[in-house]
Amino acid sequence: MSRPEGWTEGRLDEAELTRRIERGEIETVVTALPDLYGRLVGKRITGHFFLDEVARGGMHVCDYLLACDMEMDPTPGYAYTSWETGYGDLHAVPDLGTLRVAAWLPRTAVVLCDALLEDGSGPVPVAPRSVLKRQLERLAGLGYEPQMGSELEFFLLGESYAAARAKGYRNVETSQHYVEDYHVLSSTMVEDVVGEIRRQMDASGVEVEFSKGEWGPGQHEINLRYAPALEMADRHVVYKLGAKEIAHAHGRGLTFMAKWDAALAGNSLHIHTSLTDAEGRPAFGAPGTPLAGTPVEAPELFRAWLGGLLAHARELSLLFAPTINSYKRFQPGTFAPTGIAWSYDNRTAGFRVVGHGPSLRVECRIPGADANPYLAYAGLIAAGIDGIEKGLDPGPVFEGDVYKAEGLPQVPHSLAEAIREFERSEFARATFGDDVVDHLLHFARSEQAYYDAAVTDWERQRYLERV
Repeated sequence: MSRPEGWTEGRLDEAELTRRIERGEIETVVTALPDLYGRLVGKRITGHFFLDEVARGGMHVCDYLLACDMEMDPTPGYAYTSWETGYGDLHAVPDLGTLRVAAWLPRTAVVLCDALLEDGSGPVPVAPRSVLKRQLERLAGLGYEPQMGSELEFFLLGESYAAARAKGYRNVETSQHYVEDYHVLSSTMVEDVVGEIRRQMDASGVEVEFSKGEWGPGQHEINLRYAPALEMADRHVVYKLGAKEIAHAHGRGLTFMAKWDAALAGNSLHIHTSLTDAEGRPAFGAPGTPLAGTPVEAPELFRAWLGGLLAHARELSLLFAPTINSYKRFQPGTFAPTGIAWSYDNRTAGFRVVGHGPSLRVECRIPGADANPYLAYAGLIAAGIDGIEKGLDPGPVFEGDVYKAEGLPQVPHSLAEAIREFERSEFARATFGDDVVDHLLHFARSEQAYYDAAVTDWERQRYLERV
């Protein structure tokens, strides 16, 4: 049975939330905003208090949430907030359009917030949702809305997070011992967890298309149905949270780490992008001319959008690959791209053109599953806007194995290299503003500094006895 137009199972408006709270069907509202890592941080609020005080008035949270590290340590050196300013509050205001049932939790709803300045003067510029919204406003000014789709990969572990931590994260078990790409038998063996994620996400207004085994032992992919960019980013972060919590409830761990084991495939985030016009029609499906070297036609708008993505991919890599670990995923022959090129239906390229007519789109294969979707989307949209405004040409299609190609621009090899590219990018500063660029640079430099100061197992194994 097909779903009716506008199908919204799991989605709530304020009136329906009120009814469910009054009937005792919902007791708790998880009220959260995405941090710089793309994690959801916030509070669990009783249903009646949410309705009385928070739904319209918002809540206050410490502004260090947008200026701390993975361990929640306040990081010195940010202009936005610091010990000198006393780490005050920001105003987190629920976007009631994001209200949904958290079907995997008992009697719980979830809503995402925008981060506003405490003095009421506007959004916090460095908040990830603010960064994306600014680019959406720019694109809307050109008459277009981006449609995005996140393809996220993860490894399902054969043990819990606690068990893995007790072993120092060494010799962590996966849920399978062989590569299970498309294997139905193997995926049946973990249907208790993966099937539960599919069902509960679908019931939470995070529309799921399918799941499949991926190119690693214990690796899986659950594809979410595409949506307008902000809605897709919101679905993305709710899905990541829900998937981990569901796995935890089954006594399992689940990781979106970009390269959690050097011997295994990395976890990718493939982002599909297309545009619709003011009437909601697929803009890339408009009449065009043959796209040389491919079996499809494309309008000039598509060529310019693709040209922008290619032109700025290297300098914006920090938005696609934000951690030290991110760059260990970029290895030849692993389906993670190393060269910045475009091709048609070619998984060795950083940008893979797929579909035709109304479904014509660009798949960016550079981001890892550790990327913050709000920032990654913002980067792609900004690059595409520049392509449209300047009429950038993507150049000829690449045919063959991109891994073996010479002379192509390369994805940065390290976080340090990506930081240098982002720092010297005039395009990034003109597009996002100095405050955002400096904030993200400090975030990345702090991550690099923590790593540079760490002594690793690899170093002890290599040097302890023999130097």
